[in-house]
Formats: sequence, structure tokens, C-alpha cells
Amino acid sequence: MATDADDAPLLAEEPLRPGACSRELELREFHDRYVIRSLDGEGRGFAVARSDGSLRTLSPEEAAAGSDCKVSRIYGVAGIIKLLAGSYVLVITSRNDAGSYQGSPVYHANSMKFLCCNEALKHLTSQEKRDEAYFMSLLRIAESTCGLYYSYDRDLTLNLQRASKLAAGRLHKPLWKQADPRFVWNKNLLEELIETKSAQFTLKDTPVRITLFSRRCNRRLGTRMWRRGANLEGATANFVETEQMIEYEGFTSSFIQVRGSIPLLWEQIVDLSYKPRLSVIEHEETPKVVQRHFHDLSQRYGETLVLDLTDKRGDEGNLSNAFAAEMEKIPSVRYVHFDFHHVCGGGNFDNLQVLYSQIEECIQKQGYFLINSKGEILLEQNGVVRSNCIDCLDRTNVTQSFLARKSLDSQLQRMGALSMFESISLSDNINDTFKKLWVEHGDELSLEYAGSYALKGDLVRYGRQTLPGLIKDGMSALSRYYLNNFHDGVRQDALDLISGYYTVSQGRPFEIGGFESASYLPVASAIIVGGITATTFTLSQAGRNAQHFISSFIFAGLTAGVVALVKANGKHFCSRPRLCGLI
Repeated sequence: MATDADDAPLLAEEPLRPGACSRELELREFHDRYVIRSLDGEGRGFAVARSDGSLRTLSPEEAAAGSDCKVSRIYGVAGIIKLLAGSYVLVITSRNDAGSYQGSPVYHANSMKFLCCNEALKHLTSQEKRDEAYFMSLLRIAESTCGLYYSYDRDLTLNLQRASKLAAGRLHKPLWKQADPRFVWNKNLLEELIETKSAQFTLKDTPVRITLFSRRCNRRLGTRMWRRGANLEGATANFVETEQMIEYEGFTSSFIQVRGSIPLLWEQIVDLSYKPRLSVIEHEETPKVVQRHFHDLSQRYGETLVLDLTDKRGDEGNLSNAFAAEMEKIPSVRYVHFDFHHVCGGGNFDNLQVLYSQIEECIQKQGYFLINSKGEILLEQNGVVRSNCIDCLDRTNVTQSFLARKSLDSQLQRMGALSMFESISLSDNINDTFKKLWVEHGDELSLEYAGSYALKGDLVRYGRQTLPGLIKDGMSALSRYYLNNFHDGVRQDALDLISGYYTVSQGRPFEIGGFESASYLPVASAIIVGGITATTFTLSQAGRNAQHFISSFIFAGLTAGVVALVKANGKHFCSRPRLCGLI
């Protein structure tokens, strides 16, 4: 059966065994059951009861039987989730080819659909029906999740170095048992946020393939404003492992970088302002949280170099100073602060060379991973650079792309594609291909976390800011503002439900407190717009009639009062998560 990246068909491990999965499936919808069968000639299949979601293995004859049904093509079963009224099965309804990884095709899930097995809905109480309706609305949001990639026969969750060093016995296990659970989108239902970008160019008449894999961790999964910092276990928001893999003349190498939110307990609650205030949460566990985070990194990657790209002024400065103070307690980890906005002010990307001069020796010491055509390990990466700004998006992506280009030169020089004094920057075509790859990569990660395209893409593509880039950044910033304030609370609930952070159970209704933005904000907005319009009109007539001046004063006062009310209650007018807390 078609499955996600870890080859783990949660619904049908017996009838459709991992390691023998089908690329295409047929979905038959009967009045009492769904039948999902492979199209690989073996006719394997299973049935899901529409009443309660129970599973039953079918023989090839049973799977092919029946004609009074709706028939459609699907490309995978991603998992199952149980709510109050029954179960819901998530299937992949369309896909497209996204490239390849070590010779195996990688697909992007274009669209998904939940199949409802919820006949118990009629037996629920009125409160449970309201809760179920909300949960179902979250599933519809999950159906449109972007950036999900999968392979039928290759584990995408392991970087090249880890995969090459797997114990021989583990290689014979199904992919879902080999997979790194941090990067499996449908771990609960099975959640794996992986996106892949690849490109090809020619050096010395020989093709070179460069591929970016970014694996987004699910331990503190969420949206930009509602998942900040770390949880008590040390897992951080927007933690992403990015692998830059190069293939040339039988050699394959990879360079790993990671990013993640500042590993303190902190929040930034939306309140209708463009840039909500940052707040560090005072907690006795904070030192242990930081220690747990970096202990985990050292165990997985080795020596860690931390690049903090935040400002040294304002709220960012306070957060950065708190981070620096905690890092002084961990002497085994090198911490480097680099005020990106100050040093690279005016969009001068090349000023990152100032940072690279400070850390070049450490970067070279960490190295990269390299194997030959026989699979023999020639070099290993002995550490990792962990970069962060506030969102771990725009400044972080620019900086990571700079370090990746430096490593790419070293990788190609070691493979013999470049001489020791050559660089890809000497070739406009190759350099442009590399930059385009990282711009698209930054956009993908930003869409996942913030809901909009990345900012500062021009710095990666051109090394400077352009007018079209400024316009694009402005549109993306407005999009982020809207989504953060009026959409991401519900989206956060959808992620918490799908990933298993919130467990649905009978007799556990959730309460809706405060104002509801969907009900009150449109009314307030209409009053404000109407008040401004009426004030403007009456002022234009004030010279003709003193009564118009009094009317203008009344309308202006009413408008100002509503604006003050909205501003004072900004947090209540915004979309907020209902299911889980912030930490």
C-alpha cells in the first residue's frame, strides 16, 4: 500500500505488509464500508467499517468483489484518528513527483481526504456534537496541510550519515521501524513534515546533483506565534534538520545544519499589534530545559556551535541576553552572537563573511560526511551548527545558505569537481541554481511555520535587497500578520489534534472563553470603518452647517472609543488555540 516516508501503514500492517507496499490503491466506497485494495496485481486489501472504523483483512476475491460502489484512485493511507463519534481515515488523493533520493522517487502529497466512520454521532449529547463539529473542522484544515513528502521504499527521515551507519540487522526492518520519530509527520496518525528540493548542474562535463532535505521535528509542532521557545523536555519550536546532499561521479556527501527556536520558556501572544511583545517566562526548570536541549543535540550530532542572530536591542535583546546567560552555564557548547540586522544592515549579504571569519575553524573541524560508490565512509561530520533568530526563518535561512555554500565548495573540491582555489560563485549559472534552491527552501519552511513566503529572499538570491523583493516581503509580512492574528489559533488546534498532543475523550468538553473574534471583530471593524467614513463626510459638510460639525465630533468620538476598546482587548479578538496550553 502507498504509505508515507516511513513506510508504516498504520491501518493495514497485516493485510498490506510494510516493505511490500503498492504505489497505487483503489478506494471503493460502499454504504457500510470502505474497501482499499492494491493495484499491483496481487489484489491485497482491507475493509474499514463506516460505522465505527473497525478494520478487517480481505482476501483477493473479497477485495475485488462488489460493484454497487463509488470507485476512485488513491496513493496512500496516512493513518487514522479516533474522535468522539468514531474514526476518520486519512488517505492521499493526489500526488506529484518531487524528485528522487538515492535513486528512489520522492512524492509530494498534493491533496488528502478524511473518510468518516462516525455513525455514533447520533448518540452523542448536544455538547459532544458541538465538540465533534469543531474537531471535524480541524480535520478539514489538516487535509490541506502543505509540504508533506513521502517515498514508498526509502526512509527520508534519516540523513545520509545516520542511514549509512545503521546496524545490519536494522536494515532488514520495515522503514517505519528505522525512521527517526522526530521527523515523522503522521507519528500519531503518522505525522512527517519533510520537504525536499533538488537541482542539477554540470561541472567538467559531469552532472552534479544537489538536494536539500529539511526534516521538521514534531516534538513541539505548531504555528509561529503559538509555539515559541522550548517545552519542559527541551524540545524547541520550529526545530528543523537541513541536509545538503551532493552527488558527483560516484561520490555522495552531505552537510547537516539545524535550526530551532531559542530554547528558553518564552511567549509572544498576538494582540492585534504588528509586533507583539516578547515575554520570558520565569521558571525554576529553565536551566534544566536548556541543558536537556543541548544534551540531546550533542548525543545526536556531536559538538554544537550556536549562532544567535537576534538583535541586541528591545525585547529581542532581552531574550538574547537571557539566552546568553544560560549558555554561560554550558561551557561545552560554543555560543556566538551575531546581530544580523546591525551588521548586515541595508541588505548587505556579503557582510556574513564577518561571522564566517569567527567560526571558520570550527566549521572546518566539524566537516561533512562523504562516501564513495562502494558505500565506504571516507569522511564524517563531527558536529553541527545550530542557528536561530526569533522565528528561525528569514535571517536563519540567509545565514544557513551562506554556510551551505562554503561547505559546497569544500565538498566539490574534495570530490575533484573544483580545484582548491575554485568556487561555485565563479559560475553565474551554477551560483544562481544554488541560490534559487535555497530561496525555495526558505519559502517552504516559512509556509509551514508562518503561513507565508520567507522574507529576505533577495539576500539569498542576489546578495542585496531589490524593489520587487521589498514589495514581496511587504505582502508576505501582511499575510503573516493576518494569519497570526485571525487564523493560526485554529490551525494550532488542528496540529495538536492530528499530532496527538490533544486526546479526544468522552466527557471532556472544552470551554470557549472570552470574546470570539469570528463574532465580534467584524462588527467592531464595521463600526470603525463606518465611523471614519461618517466623520470624513460630516467634516466635509461642516462649513455649511454647524450641526455637521457636532455630528463629526460624535462620530469621531464613537470611532475612537471602539478603536480603544479593540486595542485594550486585542488578545481576545485574535484567534487563539482552545485545546492545549503554550508549554
